[in-house]
Amino acid sequence: MPTPHRFAFAALLVGSTALAFGPWFVRMSGVGPVAAGFWRLGLALPFLFAIARATGQPVHWPGRRLAGIAIVAGFFFAADLAAWHAGIHLTKLGNATLFGNSSSLIFAIWGLWMARRAPSVIQAAALGLAIVGAGLLMGSSAELSLRNVRGDLLALFAGLLYTGYLIAVQRARQSLAALPMLFIASAFGAAMLLPLSLGLGEQVLPADWTFVIILALSSQVLGQSLLVYAIGSLPPLVVGLTLLTQPAISALVGWLAYGETLSPLDWVGAAAIAAGLVLVRLPQRGLRAPVEQPS
Repeated sequence: MPTPHRFAFAALLVGSTALAFGPWFVRMSGVGPVAAGFWRLGLALPFLFAIARATGQPVHWPGRRLAGIAIVAGFFFAADLAAWHAGIHLTKLGNATLFGNSSSLIFAIWGLWMARRAPSVIQAAALGLAIVGAGLLMGSSAELSLRNVRGDLLALFAGLLYTGYLIAVQRARQSLAALPMLFIASAFGAAMLLPLSLGLGEQVLPADWTFVIILALSSQVLGQSLLVYAIGSLPPLVVGLTLLTQPAISALVGWLAYGETLSPLDWVGAAAIAAGLVLVRLPQRGLRAPVEQPS
């Protein structure tokens, strides 16, 4: 059975943390929500290309099947960013990240279904704690109203789209290295988002490039690179539960930057998610073996 790379879980945790700051940078970008997604992908491309060459994973056009999967990943990623960024402007940061990360649970459940086995007691406990923690965060901070329900629904729809992206990435990573995979998906995603942004009449060029560049470097170059690297070596349950740390971090950022208050239930929810992460790192049975990482 192939074993996970030594730093796969650490990379996943760092990448997830970097991604959790994305909603704040989207708000600060000074461009339309779809345009922010375009710049996130487009500005990251030269960095991804350079890092790929430096790490011995030069970008190349794969076979027809792998290229097709990468393009599908790019489509789901572009659609996810368009919906999620729009939702970020209409609801709280914690809400947007929580609903956007519904993909975490969906992806974890998909992994268990693919394994054709029921989860172990430890896995079920970890998943249960994560669900309880997410529910506490949602109940405390969602504040569903006519003002933000549209943003919550957009973020939830984005989570469904992101699940499609994660599944496509996992399949491509069975035989395609992480950085070429991410470069191809990002390039096709950017090509889809630019005409959509122009068609919606958004502001595309920022007056200040600072937060647009930070968004590209933190969310795409750092966050997505580490996520795509880790997802080729870890089971879906581990990936899904680790991504659930993002709502807690984004809620904290929202509190510090916008005064979006964290209640005692928010802290209990974050603690429940952390406990789930501890449990899911224990020896696992019943999941499909992680795929071999290509060189």
